[in-house]
Amino acid sequence: MSEKRVDNIKKNDIVTLKITSATAEGSGVGKTGGGIAVFVPQTAVGDEAEVKILKVKKTYAFGKLERIIKPSEHRIEPDCPYFSKCGGCVWRHISYDEECRIKRQRVIDAVERIGGIKTEFAPIIRADSVDRYRNKAQFPVGADSDGEVKIGFYAFHSHRIIDCDDCALQPRAFARVVEITREFITLTNADIYDEATSRGRLRHIYIRLGEVTGELMVCFVVNGNGLKREDLLIKMLRDRLPNLKTVVFNSNREKTNVILGSKNRVAYGDGFITDELCGLKFKISPFSFWQVNRRQSEKLYNKVREYAKLSGGEVVLDLYCGTGTIGLTMAKDCKALIGVEIIEDAVRDAEQNAALNKIENARFICADAPEAALKLKKEGVSPNVVVLDPPRKGCGEELVNTVAEMSPDRVVYVSCDPATLARDLKFFAERGYRAVEVTPCDMFSRTAHVESVVKLARL
Repeated sequence: MSEKRVDNIKKNDIVTLKITSATAEGSGVGKTGGGIAVFVPQTAVGDEAEVKILKVKKTYAFGKLERIIKPSEHRIEPDCPYFSKCGGCVWRHISYDEECRIKRQRVIDAVERIGGIKTEFAPIIRADSVDRYRNKAQFPVGADSDGEVKIGFYAFHSHRIIDCDDCALQPRAFARVVEITREFITLTNADIYDEATSRGRLRHIYIRLGEVTGELMVCFVVNGNGLKREDLLIKMLRDRLPNLKTVVFNSNREKTNVILGSKNRVAYGDGFITDELCGLKFKISPFSFWQVNRRQSEKLYNKVREYAKLSGGEVVLDLYCGTGTIGLTMAKDCKALIGVEIIEDAVRDAEQNAALNKIENARFICADAPEAALKLKKEGVSPNVVVLDPPRKGCGEELVNTVAEMSPDRVVYVSCDPATLARDLKFFAERGYRAVEVTPCDMFSRTAHVESVVKLARL
């Protein structure tokens, strides 16, 4: 049995713990007298707390905070009524200084312990504001056993919807969209999707905002082609949201956790919004990759440019380029930019964004990053700088090997996962590339996520 008595603790015991560290997922960690680690959400380093044991494994346990006996000096009063229920934020109960310390230390620990890399770690890039920074939101729509409509966010590690009127991480306009949609559902008895039966229509509300332009996109994800009386819904949105630029219906008939289906139908406007980043304009559709925190993205991209150290004559290879945002912000400082992305829609967006900004020294290739890197190598393309911005799984040894064989002078690695970053830095070190400096970046304040930018140089 997985749950059994360990260190004289068992399920439902109440124990007193001193919280001494924090996990990457946002739980505090305290040890029992016998040295068994207990993971406790919503605790802070320095807390002395009473904890109820929920599950006991062979060498560790999970607990629930019952009472704070003595609060940590870093503890603050959570300012969100949904914090204890919603699965989004994990750090609303500690100071921002402490959150940044934890995130920076997480990056240091991963790079040094997993990667075995000794390097310089710059101060974390802090956010100017920890609230209202998200320019995108996805609200699942459902109903409880009594038929009451629920629109909000999933509880942690579940598909149970926590009803939410306003999220502190999102613009207030998003709450207005949710409010209008609730009213429409009540007025029309709109058909709500049921995950258990795969029946019903309205699945998600997907919203994007151009922070600089103010343009608002509302996309309804439906199990079908649209909604009954959708003309009324569009009128309600237009009448109450003066910055509404487009309304799109996305068709997702699959029984899946993936939010967006493959087909969009534009019901109002032209199906996209625009925004600005680092002095450039970008076209954003429902499928477009666009950084959720635009202000922090500018700081991150400025660090990428600093590490790339361009003088005007370089060939820059931007792998995992998405819609071209990082590379295009560097195009004016290099001789040629080559972007690589496997998603066709993203490549089309990148090409359109280059044209929109009259950038003529950029080309984009639709291919998997390792495949494209090998192709360019065979073409004799010798990049001076390679920019890597892989998904959470990282680059992997094959791609690192291919990049190293291209012999760029510098590699700039943007990472959203410290563990896979550390693994890849070890691969690079084995191939003659030294991590010169690592800069953590807080892209998603109050959540567990932390990004990093690394400058690597050829030895």
